[in-house]
Amino acid sequence: MQNKKEEVYEAIKDLVENVGDSYPDEEGTLPAIQYTEEENKVHSWVDNKEYESYVRYRFDIWNDGSTSLLACELDKRIAKLGLKRIQCTDVEDKSPEKHKLMRYEGIINPENDRVTHS
Repeated sequence: MQNKKEEVYEAIKDLVENVGDSYPDEEGTLPAIQYTEEENKVHSWVDNKEYESYVRYRFDIWNDGSTSLLACELDKRIAKLGLKRIQCTDVEDKSPEKHKLMRYEGIINPENDRVTHS
């Protein structure tokens, strides 16, 4: 398993005050960003050992107004890590907050510690 979660956090930690890898615990502190590693699995094997890993990350953005500017900035920062955006959608929510969901994926190659697209 290849881990890029710290790099993801470093890339987005200063976008807003409320950034974390769990549901925002400070209700009412908006905007907020939650990031989750949804999947991290073996993509390829070499000599019966894991070689490359496939990763998929989910980002949820909540705000009391538009989420678009934050989504655009998040997209720039995550793209620099080599992850490819595969989804960006507004989520219907019964709360008054705006909620945007974004997903990114990539293949981590341990030889050069780089992320490539699947």
